[in-house]
Amino acid sequence: LLLVLRFISFFSESHRQDSANLLIFIMLLTLTILTIWLFKHRRFRFLHETGLAMIYGLLVGVILRFGIHVPQNMSDVILSCAVNASPATLLVNVSGRFYEYTLKGEVSRGKGLQVQDDEMLRKVTFDPEVFFNILLPPIIFHAGYSLKRRHFFRNIGSILAYAFMGTVISCFVIGLIMYGFVSFMKVVGQLGGDFFFTDCLLFGAIISATDPVTVLAIFNELKVDVDLYALLFGESVLNDAVAIILSSSIAAYQPAGDNSHSFEAMAMLKSFGIFLGVFSGSFALGVATGVMTFTKLRDFPLLETALFFLMSWSTFLLAEACGFTGVVAVLFCGITQAHYTFNNLSPDSQDRTKQLFELLNFLAENFIFSYMGLTLFSFQSHVFNPMFIIGAFVAVFLGRAANIYPLSFLLNLGRKNKIGYNFQHVMMFAGLRGAMTFALSIRDTATYARQMMFSTTLLIVFFTVWICGGGTTPMLTFMSIPSAMLDGSQRRNTKHESAWPFRIWYNFDHNYLKPLLTHSGPPLTATLPTCCGPLARCLTSPQAYEVWTQHNVIQ
Repeated sequence: LLLVLRFISFFSESHRQDSANLLIFIMLLTLTILTIWLFKHRRFRFLHETGLAMIYGLLVGVILRFGIHVPQNMSDVILSCAVNASPATLLVNVSGRFYEYTLKGEVSRGKGLQVQDDEMLRKVTFDPEVFFNILLPPIIFHAGYSLKRRHFFRNIGSILAYAFMGTVISCFVIGLIMYGFVSFMKVVGQLGGDFFFTDCLLFGAIISATDPVTVLAIFNELKVDVDLYALLFGESVLNDAVAIILSSSIAAYQPAGDNSHSFEAMAMLKSFGIFLGVFSGSFALGVATGVMTFTKLRDFPLLETALFFLMSWSTFLLAEACGFTGVVAVLFCGITQAHYTFNNLSPDSQDRTKQLFELLNFLAENFIFSYMGLTLFSFQSHVFNPMFIIGAFVAVFLGRAANIYPLSFLLNLGRKNKIGYNFQHVMMFAGLRGAMTFALSIRDTATYARQMMFSTTLLIVFFTVWICGGGTTPMLTFMSIPSAMLDGSQRRNTKHESAWPFRIWYNFDHNYLKPLLTHSGPPLTATLPTCCGPLARCLTSPQAYEVWTQHNVIQ
């Protein structure tokens, strides 16, 4: 009975502590929202809500780390469990069955008097998978669902070049520069553990994920030129997906029978194949699920919205379960659903889904930035190396420059609407690092190299959000960036301004795919040949005829 009572007491205490930890994050978000209202009311643009959330997280982290100490009960403390070097993975043989254990991180540094304080800090440290499975899906889906497709597709070639070629260039430039710094640190004795070339490339892939949330919010508020907005937004959205797959491919790189991370052509080709396979598979899965999300519940908008939401989230989980990347899948699922499924929703569900994903995106984003500030003090395995930090800032700057300026020069050779130097300078300045960089770096902190990378990544995120994000408005003024209010007189025709591949796709989509998958556009009976009349009538819904008739009457 005494044992049962003690277990109940322990469970109750743990439950109260978990509730208190969650309450801390809720209060952080509440305080951030109230301060944002005050900033917007006063038209104060120097500090965005993301930077403000990070400051509040820092303050709470300082309080938890240095201001609160739990009374010690030494009867429950284990004083001797010394391990000099822990492997990342441990295999245990029990009666012929092997069990694999993975090191997630330290609970305590080994100081007996700090065990309970460390336990409290560990409680507020979330499992990295929470970010990928709970917080990131609504952020990425909202990016695709709210995409301004007119301006996105008008600049699709440039966006793909920046997102794919630019991210790869940035990754290798940063990786090579950091390898030079790491080699120098090893010579002068400033390196306290193993740091291979593949670790440098992995750091390059992680830190190449841009997330200019602050800049884009200011762009949207000031109505900055739509092409600049589309270039920066499109690059950042696709760039996140490329950075995730690139980091996974680099992590999978391992020469056969070799543990020295040396170069081998077959291993590199294998990593490249993984990159292409994962991206194409994730893209196909996202588009397929987006196209197949049909809702026939127009009479019940609440059920329709709930089904739409669950189908969208399940796309991310399905991709992860199949070995693909959920971020890529849910991104293109959002783009596809905004283009097709949105037209099939009832008017109430259209408004409700937009507001729902906008709300989830806002809460998840600010939660992550608050947690970033908290992590600076709650994470207990930080490795701050001044030389590595300086090298990282230099590498990030040069990597961004090697991405923007050479590619802009090449793209301008084939663009009618040139990317001016003022646009290039703003894109260079707006290469902020944020939620995706943080999530990728915190996913694995088991080794010395990964801990150093994570600590440095936090500092880079803080600097870019506060300094670059806060200096966006003065930068726009200094570069004389024009604004473009999207009224009817200034709206340009995407179809005629785009390259010929997009014009072909536009005609095919407007005449065949939209009539087949939605109730908008001309019915198939008007676009398919007369010999396909029975099939066209079978595939065209009554709503499509009704919408088309109303459209013709209005015209």
